[in-house]
Amino acid sequence: MRKFAVCGVSKRAMGMFIKPMVDSFAATSKLVGLLDKDPKRFAVCKAELPEIEHVPEYTEAQFNHMIAETKPDAIIVASRDDTHVDYILKALKCDLDVITEKPMTTTAIDSKRVMDAEAKSKGSVTVTFNYRYSPYHMRIKELILAGKVGRITSVDLNWYIDTYHGSSYFQRWNRMREFSGGLSIHKSSHHFDLVNWWIDQRPIEAFAFGALNYYGPDGEHNPLREDGRHCKTCQVKHDCAYYSRWNSRSNSVIVQDDHIDSDVARKDAYTSYRPDQCVFDSEINIEDTYTATVRYDKGALLSYSINFSLPYEGYRLAINGTKGRIETTEFHAPSRVPFPVPEQTIDFFPLFGSKETIHVLKRDGGHGGGDPVIQEDIFMGEDPLRPYTVLSGSKDGAYAVTLGEAVWRSAQENRPIRIEDLLNQQTVGSRTVDKYGT
Repeated sequence: MRKFAVCGVSKRAMGMFIKPMVDSFAATSKLVGLLDKDPKRFAVCKAELPEIEHVPEYTEAQFNHMIAETKPDAIIVASRDDTHVDYILKALKCDLDVITEKPMTTTAIDSKRVMDAEAKSKGSVTVTFNYRYSPYHMRIKELILAGKVGRITSVDLNWYIDTYHGSSYFQRWNRMREFSGGLSIHKSSHHFDLVNWWIDQRPIEAFAFGALNYYGPDGEHNPLREDGRHCKTCQVKHDCAYYSRWNSRSNSVIVQDDHIDSDVARKDAYTSYRPDQCVFDSEINIEDTYTATVRYDKGALLSYSINFSLPYEGYRLAINGTKGRIETTEFHAPSRVPFPVPEQTIDFFPLFGSKETIHVLKRDGGHGGGDPVIQEDIFMGEDPLRPYTVLSGSKDGAYAVTLGEAVWRSAQENRPIRIEDLLNQQTVGSRTVDKYGT
């Protein structure tokens, strides 16, 4: 029986880790502790999962006390992004394994701290990049491993976030860079990890542009330049295109999303947290649009873009190699797409030959069927019959975060940013410098 303690009793913690532990993996896994700064989160969690009523609760200052009392084998970190590093480092210092939500940290320098701490610890770090576990993404990995496209030369990845999901980041804590690292880290690290894993190459340099085009006080759909509004009580919400698109006047419309809780009751259940802040507030300090070019150590080039305010959600992918090309297009959340969408397939175009269309066996579950499979790997160990590794570690987490930071810094500084320079930064007093002292 492996014992787990959870740091951060978030919606993600409940749905991704705690509920599966209780429902599907109770024979081998046991929840022994819950830690959070907000006691109301314990009440919400236990109301939804009465089976864990007996599990002890701890404040964020009681980490060591929790470890001493509950003696877990592993810590699950699902708190706000900027707090991940503290829990990871404390757990590693206690020689415990760590399972952390992505992003592993919100800065390159903190990612390096995690890798260094892991090297000195008996514990190990696992980052839950569940996008890897989509049956489509695993099939793409298998095609590459089989040599279908040869040596990878370039990747085109364009990611689209619709106005429902995209605006949610600007209603919540994610909109502050100090909490999330910005969306090039909080969201794009998922995509960068996918590419890094698919092509098995290490990113070494990035050049990017970024902007805040839709949200913030200058957003052209802002019905009133006034800070501090909340959707639930806003007097001009029916003049707001983002609100009106997804909410009826009678509040009878229910929109489903893997990432966002549509339970209105829960939105009022937490202390000092409102996930319905106005998307046009002036405190927003992150971008909603990025384009980037990334160079890899074995010669591949990535052309990447992401936009957080589009009419539909999904992505378009092309992977080019010396023997052929893989293409696929996904429309995520088809219930929110205002037109018919085709079933996703994977198309393979050999450099010389006939096109092949691959229909992938679908799976149920969140994130395209990826969540149930990564849960099995987390709680049962990686599938011994799978001929390749999917579960990711601290190095994978670090390169995804650092590439995200490189993209943001490049957009800010209008210059290429080298990945290793960010990883080799040092903190001198209150100042962060690179290995050259600049």
